Amino acid sequence: MSELASEPVSTALLAQRQADLVAALVAGAPDPPGFDPRLLAAAREALLRKRAGEVARAWPVLAAALGSRWPAEFMAWAAGRPPAGARTDGRDFARTLARAGTLPRLAARELSPWWRLVSRLRG
Repeated sequence: MSELASEPVSTALLAQRQADLVAALVAGAPDPPGFDPRLLAAAREALLRKRAGEVARAWPVLAAALGSRWPAEFMAWAAGRPPAGARTDGRDFARTLARAGTLPRLAARELSPWWRLVSRLRG
């Protein structure tokens, strides 16, 4: 990164580099040049763990129903997907589990009021 830091950069170029870094960390974009891939991987994993914790707080029964599988399953699903907020991420993850037939019944109960509301609104 030192070679990039020593170059004078325009505000637009700096903004683009920052956007590239954020996209690499949370949206599955390629690693930008000048960064250690191991450090990016560590930061990416830390952000996924933080996101899993936020979703678990928004949808506690969903996380509890998956038990020890929760962090790994959620992180695998979330990797490469831009965050949409904890409630939306949890709903979308649960929808993926439901389609696969692996959504625990207890979690389905937690999500059913939301699904009923959406059904009425789309009605």
